[in-house]
Amino acid sequence: MENNRLGTNHTIYANGIRQNYIDAGEGAPVVLLHGFPETNYAWRHQIPVLSKKYRVIAPDLRGYGETEKPATGYDKRNMAKDLAALLDKLGIEKISLIGHDRGARVATRFAKDYPERVDRLVVMDNVPTRIVARDLNAEIAKAYWFFLFHLVPDLPEVLISGKEEQWLRWFFSDWTYDPATISGEAFDTYVRAYRSPGAVRGAMADYRANAVDVEQDKEDADVKINCPTLALWGADFGAVGKMFDMPKVWAEMASNLKAVPIERCGHLPHEERPEEVNALLLEFLQGWAG
Repeated sequence: MENNRLGTNHTIYANGIRQNYIDAGEGAPVVLLHGFPETNYAWRHQIPVLSKKYRVIAPDLRGYGETEKPATGYDKRNMAKDLAALLDKLGIEKISLIGHDRGARVATRFAKDYPERVDRLVVMDNVPTRIVARDLNAEIAKAYWFFLFHLVPDLPEVLISGKEEQWLRWFFSDWTYDPATISGEAFDTYVRAYRSPGAVRGAMADYRANAVDVEQDKEDADVKINCPTLALWGADFGAVGKMFDMPKVWAEMASNLKAVPIERCGHLPHEERPEEVNALLLEFLQGWAG
């Protein structure tokens, strides 16, 4: 256990792996699930604000940050089980759940597999795996090149090793409205995280579960998420807001939907437009009492 300025870092064994998570504040539980190429540090602008009213739990996903990086288990059903097991250990039955990017994929699967445990759901800048696969064409494949590159066994790890800084710089510059958004301490923090043993392999393993994820999503494609759902996305990100009709995409997934684009924003709304995102989250979470 270690205190940091965001809250307290904890390590717990759940679903067979060592999981790291930040725990901050008191009240009704709100869980934050980060995306790629981030860690739970991605929520540094949300945790101090949300923890004034709620108990905020922000894990590092399987394969990321300080959480264990096993060779297997990255299909989203099992990653949702990681969260369920973590909550069981903490004695938490029901949550409000917020996920970005890969974390939104885990959150979506959790909301479908454990509907009784989710009071409300937020998904940020994410097109569901099944819909990406279903609609894939040359234009989408070009925008989602990294999906395909990350699927290649071993090669990404070899090419990225020793070049973590350049690799991350490309994503953070290309994926943000202001290419300098992730810089200084924030950028250095992510570089350190991905230079850790197994970190790149863990992220690749998350993507390499794609075929299994698609099959899982097909199984219950006709089952809509019924809890209140807020979809947020960066209006200026070419691979999401500019390429997909996001209200239509999420209306296919959720029956009780609010869809909000964030202007002058790329793929990382929580980092690029934190004040706007925090206001939307606080409004959406109003009334959540646990």
